[in-house]
Amino acid sequence: QLQASGGGLVQSGGSLRLSCAASGPIFSIMGWYRQAPGKQRELVATITSTGITNYPDSVKGRFTISRVPAKNTVYLQMNSLKPEDTAVYYCNARNRPFDVGSWGQGTELTVSS
Repeated sequence: QLQASGGGLVQSGGSLRLSCAASGPIFSIMGWYRQAPGKQRELVATITSTGITNYPDSVKGRFTISRVPAKNTVYLQMNSLKPEDTAVYYCNARNRPFDVGSWGQGTELTVSS
């Protein structure tokens, strides 16, 4: 089970940090995805159990994913937020890249202009 938290309302240019904790054995890959109204869910960031990270260009340089070593706890530090970052953010945990994995309940971020 994944528990995500940290969403809220922030002004454009602001910062926010999301947290996600998962129970059970250590997952190989944990990450964040987001879904804006009327859009498909998209990748935000992933991190492996060895610390390898992956970001799409839309957030690269602004968002940083980190993980507590040997734990199923990940953080997403979001800086220089833009209105287009507004979405529901979902935490995901899985053991192989193409697994569906487990999903958290989602936490909502609204960035006002």
